[in-house]
Amino acid sequence: MTDQVFSRIVKNVHPSVQKRTARRCRDRKITIPTLHQMAHPADIPKSVLATLPGVGLWDVNPVNLYRISWKNNVSSGLFGDVNHLEIPSALSGVQARIIGLTGKFFPTGAHKVGAAFGCLVPRLVSGEFDPDRHKAVWPSTGNYCRGGAFDCALLGCTAVAILPEEMSRERFDWLREIGAEVIATPGCESNVKEIYDKCWELRKDPRNVIFNQFDEFGNPLFHYAVTGPALQEVFECSGPGGRVAAYVSATGSAGTIAAGDYLKRLHPGMQIVATEALQCPTLLMNGFGGHRIEGIGDKHVPWVHNVRNTDAIAAIDDEDCMRVLRLLNEEEGKGLLADAGVPADTVDLLPLLGISSICNLLSAIKTARYFELSKKDIILTVFTDSADMYRSRLTELAAARGAYNIRQAVMDLEGPLHHQRPEFFKDLGYHDRKAIHNLKYYTWVEQQGKTTEELNAQWDPEYWKELFEEEPARIDSLIEEFNREIGLS
Repeated sequence: MTDQVFSRIVKNVHPSVQKRTARRCRDRKITIPTLHQMAHPADIPKSVLATLPGVGLWDVNPVNLYRISWKNNVSSGLFGDVNHLEIPSALSGVQARIIGLTGKFFPTGAHKVGAAFGCLVPRLVSGEFDPDRHKAVWPSTGNYCRGGAFDCALLGCTAVAILPEEMSRERFDWLREIGAEVIATPGCESNVKEIYDKCWELRKDPRNVIFNQFDEFGNPLFHYAVTGPALQEVFECSGPGGRVAAYVSATGSAGTIAAGDYLKRLHPGMQIVATEALQCPTLLMNGFGGHRIEGIGDKHVPWVHNVRNTDAIAAIDDEDCMRVLRLLNEEEGKGLLADAGVPADTVDLLPLLGISSICNLLSAIKTARYFELSKKDIILTVFTDSADMYRSRLTELAAARGAYNIRQAVMDLEGPLHHQRPEFFKDLGYHDRKAIHNLKYYTWVEQQGKTTEELNAQWDPEYWKELFEEEPARIDSLIEEFNREIGLS
């Protein structure tokens, strides 16, 4: 097999481990999809396609690796158009069209399973990760460790999930059911340093391989190579006369926002808007604090964030997200939306938005108002997971605030949605971006062992161009060679 070395994802190739892992995959009847096939499932081998209709979307079956795609058709069990939802003006209150990809139809119900794949698989097929010896450690604030645990289950690897103890009960229950080792760290969504501290402790055992989504380039690489083309395809099918005005993404681990790098290459005049919680406005004002928008960890700037390509920052109040969560899921709220002119079929689909998805929606509305966008303008975003991940939160809200009623529904439609104002929004100039970029130093150089040389190199656009435009083909080549070694197709 190959002896080539990759720049920032695969450092070394270990042929003996590659061959042993390939035999392991052959025994388990596992083959691995390429990033190209995830973006273009029509190119998946016919032998694989023939097996998919008989396998459930969440089944722990290796063939579900091929369902790490935005194009799953849950009716046929195969693939179709990109799964997405357009938010009507009757709900958003703005003229601009807001269209979001829907992550519910990934295995695990969230798109993070793709980011985890992007981190694990290059190491697996290169022999850097040895499933006979290593454990895959997934530090996360929620869905990423779920995705990592699922990928490990499909590939026969041992998973260790690390997440804050205050995350939703559904996450912990599911992780234990799938067989992952679970470690709960102190705090809530924004307590990322506590996760890092646990990782340093686990690193003392050489059997633990840390797949830290905040500094693993396989995370944004997946979104550049797979999510970016899906967003572009949705735009191309959106009808004539429109233009991509903005791409909105909560920063979190800064993986999903990398799809904006793909889009900006095609639409250089668009805005990339990074979103965070108002209660922890790290990018907006070097702020800190706890918040309830599960899925977007903060108090630092991720190593994998191409800050120079970010045009604006929007901060969203977590209370607005919790209020809209009830509006979109309680019967009184859905009835009001129908009366307000939201089409009935759209009302039925609104539970496709979980809490961080609602955050992205509110940020898109704020962006439309700030830039005074018109009906010709299209804002693209990602609805990362669905309300299914937060049923316990709805129960908690009902217990704390009482039964939801029409009066509350009217306030929630007119407040967080129709009167989402452009405050707490910052249009970034060159030196604003450089200031945010420099914040990486305190987390990554002082605490996590990165170098100032690479930090400075990240300010050069060529650093990211090489990663995003050249690395996917290299990784796919390595996967294809590994599949040939498996010898099943």
